[in-house]
Amino acid sequence: MAENKTKPTNFSVDAYINGIEEDGRRKDCKRLVQLIKEVSGEAPKMWGAGIVGFGNYHYRYQSGRQGDAPLIGFSSRKSDITLYLMLGCADFEPILSRLGKHKTGKGCLYLKRLADVDEVVLGELIGSCMEAIRLRHI
Repeated sequence: MAENKTKPTNFSVDAYINGIEEDGRRKDCKRLVQLIKEVSGEAPKMWGAGIVGFGNYHYRYQSGRQGDAPLIGFSSRKSDITLYLMLGCADFEPILSRLGKHKTGKGCLYLKRLADVDEVVLGELIGSCMEAIRLRHI
């Protein structure tokens, strides 16, 4: 079975954030670290070279594949800030409907700028996702 590529590393979260070239994106990512830290009570840690993760949980699929993942994570990508919610976004549609301008994928939330969304609602979404993962994996 293939080894997971995304694992906790000793890379610096601050170095990752400070290395984001675009000033607005860098400021948004710094604020996102603060927000997730406040909501989760978890310290940020780099997962691989490009994902800032908070907390962790162990998963095991029916296939036997297993590993660890952050409860929630984000990355500054080329066109968006991607939040890895680790659960299907459809589970949180009532919260997402109040969030503001965003896109979703299977388990990801895509934001252009934090100014496009309601930070209080984003905090509610983050907290709800993390709690749901904890409940499923305890």
